[in-house]
Amino acid sequence: MARFRRRTCTALLLFTVFIFGTMMVLRTLRTADVLSQSPLGSEPLPIGARMDRCSGSCDATSSSRGHGAGGVNRTAASNSAIFYDVHIFYFAFYGNPPTDGKYIHWDHALEPHWDPKIAPSYPRGRHVPPEDIGSSFYPELSPYSSRDPDVLDSHMQQIEASGAGVLVLSWYPPGLAEGDGEPAEDVVPAVLDAAHRRHLKVAFHLQPYRGRNEQSVHDNVKYIIDRYGDHGAFYRFTSTTGRSLPLFYIYDSYLTPPESWAELLTPTGSHSLRTSAHDSIFIALMVEERHKHDILAAGFDGMYTYFASNGFSYGSSHQNWGDLRAFCNSNDLLFIPSVGPGYIDTSIRPWNNHNTRNRVNGRYYETALQAALDTRPEIVTITSFNEWHEGTQIERAVPKKTVSRLYLDYQPHGPDHYLELTRRWAEQFNKEKERWLM
Repeated sequence: MARFRRRTCTALLLFTVFIFGTMMVLRTLRTADVLSQSPLGSEPLPIGARMDRCSGSCDATSSSRGHGAGGVNRTAASNSAIFYDVHIFYFAFYGNPPTDGKYIHWDHALEPHWDPKIAPSYPRGRHVPPEDIGSSFYPELSPYSSRDPDVLDSHMQQIEASGAGVLVLSWYPPGLAEGDGEPAEDVVPAVLDAAHRRHLKVAFHLQPYRGRNEQSVHDNVKYIIDRYGDHGAFYRFTSTTGRSLPLFYIYDSYLTPPESWAELLTPTGSHSLRTSAHDSIFIALMVEERHKHDILAAGFDGMYTYFASNGFSYGSSHQNWGDLRAFCNSNDLLFIPSVGPGYIDTSIRPWNNHNTRNRVNGRYYETALQAALDTRPEIVTITSFNEWHEGTQIERAVPKKTVSRLYLDYQPHGPDHYLELTRRWAEQFNKEKERWLM
């Protein structure tokens, strides 16, 4: 009897192991199937890849609001397509001694934790370039200046190679800057000129500053359009009715009450732009779930999610994008998801490692891109081309080791890896749009 019980127990144990092993194999196959759906296959497309689909300018899909996404252009220099429905956030606030007399932003200070009880547990001070910079990665161009014409030309070449057609320039009014930086409005003409040479377009990412309100933003928009609106690189979003309007992303829009924004963004508002020659498409930052109702009440034309850390906010969580797209469809708004290759800002916020998102050799980026495409958006935004402090850049980075630092890099891939990923997904995005229209 005891022998029978032992045999029975052994048989049950073997059966359990068999079932568990089968489930693990099926789970592995399911994961492999998902990954095999990537348009990249096993290797990224080389930067010199060509598209045969379209020459000149093509119409893109339109939203429920009626705004076309901007189309496709094949650049004369490289004959590679660029896509005006792929926007990439760009920062022109960097400086170095040869060009600016000092390092700007590369020497970023370590930000203290907001809790005074926790703050003493973390280091303070500033980075000391060029060996120690405010980034976990190291740029191929070294700690550069955004005013260097050669740097701007390299950046535009890289953006063109990525397939993104619109760079979204972080902007402060003249004389103002991000807390750790210097005013950089004087760089805008050079950025526009460099973009124009590569057939790229430039939109503006309006940053928050002390005293920003609906009246000051009215003045900001008027200043930008009056000063740069006639430039060949100035981006306009073309509606299905044929009307072309400038497009502005408003960072931290939730800091201003919706009733104040309504004074600017509704036809009856006291500072309304809707009935003026400066009417535009205004895109609000979507952070918390309740913000979607504020965005609607404020009179915005759409929302974007910006943050590259999946799960950091309601808006940046991929799982919520379907619901946000449905809300936008129901309320005649544009939904513009933002995707990033990863996130790590511990070089400037050493206490924020819980928001780090590893790149996993590009798989994190691909997952975000697929989640964005699943919502069938009119526009996809990329966070970012060169936000080095937060480790979201797709700009070329290189391995670097110093006496005190070992920087992250893109190995086993080369410096162009994320540019190549972006191009392949941009092409996939536009191919899928053709199917959506059918």
